[in-house]
Amino acid sequence: MKIGGRLLAGLILLLVPIAAAAQDFPAKPIRLIVPFPPGGPNDIIARVVGQKMSELIKQPVIVDNRAGQGGVLGTDAVAKAAPDGYTIAIASAGALAISPSMEKVAYDTLKDLAPVTLVATVPEMLVIATDVPAKNMSELVALAKAQPGKLNFASSGPGSLPHLAGELFKLTAKIDIVHVPYRGAAPAVNDLLGQQVQMTFLDLPVILPQIKAGTLRGIALGGRERAPTASDVPTTAEAGMPDLIIENWYGMVAPSGTPPAIIAKLNQIATAAMADASVKDKLAEQGLTLVGDTPEHFRDFIAADIKKWAKVIKDAGVETAK
Repeated sequence: MKIGGRLLAGLILLLVPIAAAAQDFPAKPIRLIVPFPPGGPNDIIARVVGQKMSELIKQPVIVDNRAGQGGVLGTDAVAKAAPDGYTIAIASAGALAISPSMEKVAYDTLKDLAPVTLVATVPEMLVIATDVPAKNMSELVALAKAQPGKLNFASSGPGSLPHLAGELFKLTAKIDIVHVPYRGAAPAVNDLLGQQVQMTFLDLPVILPQIKAGTLRGIALGGRERAPTASDVPTTAEAGMPDLIIENWYGMVAPSGTPPAIIAKLNQIATAAMADASVKDKLAEQGLTLVGDTPEHFRDFIAADIKKWAKVIKDAGVETAK
């Protein structure tokens, strides 16, 4: 009994500093790593949400752009940071759920990172060049089946979400279309506009101007419901492919080992910032849908997405660098 009492007392003494630290958190500026250059979705989310977080906690939230390797380098930087809650990141599906199956990365997403909250999602849209003789999904699939290996789909690079979206489309529709990788979304869109490739999947905000201008044709949206900014484009489920759900997403993560009480505090601060009407409006203008969930739910969400894309990579025979 004496040993048990001493153990209990020791545990209490160990927990007191952690509880005190969480109660006082944050007592200094928070560094918010963005694993991409300024101007992209991760950066916009970080600056809009980070500014509101700063207002709420009365401490600076400093955006730190750490670009490289499709988001992997910045994500690795937060995985290696001190687990005290003062270094966090806005990471995305590519670095958290796809890259670990595509290449050798220095971190294990579920072991080395602590999920805080899913911040936002954005659906991928399947678009085609205007010279492609198809007005809807069934016509596009019929055309691809009539000309196996003749139609191309562009992507923003090997192993990118648009690449794997195209591979999932091939598997789901049982069609033979050829992947043409580009170094980023802009050159892929340029060649699609030039009718050198026939189709692509890209984040809705990236190709929305071309959809509105009529220079590209929207076939289906990979989200669970239609987008207000492109309400005439059906979802993939409405187009007859309920398994072709393709959404990019952005979430807040901290280093593994960050005390649960501090993760809970970060979650509370972030979701309060996301609930602000001005934050919602600014991100809605970018085509983003704010989410905000618990760390536990976000962990399950990441695990499911890792499993989903690992299966697509394997089933499609995608070449990896692992």
